[in-house]
Amino acid sequence: MATKIFVNLPVKNLNKSVEFFTKLGFNFNPQFTDETATCMIVAEDIFVMLLTETKFKTFTPNEICDATKSTEVLVCLSSESRKKVDEMVRKAVAAGGKTYNEPQDHGFMYGHGFQDLDGHIWEIICMDPSAAKQG
Repeated sequence: MATKIFVNLPVKNLNKSVEFFTKLGFNFNPQFTDETATCMIVAEDIFVMLLTETKFKTFTPNEICDATKSTEVLVCLSSESRKKVDEMVRKAVAAGGKTYNEPQDHGFMYGHGFQDLDGHIWEIICMDPSAAKQG
């Protein structure tokens, strides 16, 4: 059985977050969705649990980071092309997110990103390993 990853993120308004990520093309598993949480499907073995702040607090003894002021994690997803990277960022901005920098072109890797409604940073990259310098 493959290892699965579940990234857990606190959100201020679960319904608005679901609406935001739906506009970006993500689907949700209704089996793991209620009024306090939802399971966003990223890939076959990758999921993002969007949890209300109240629910999120039940999993940690620490304060929740205000992602609009501090960064605790960067979520980075690969994409199949530069066009798809730009398309995802455009969708995010149209859905209410915002960009925090310009696209980055490193030759072997192209990336751009956005901040979601709660300020979490999502980087989207397209890599061409054959173009990377061999050390």
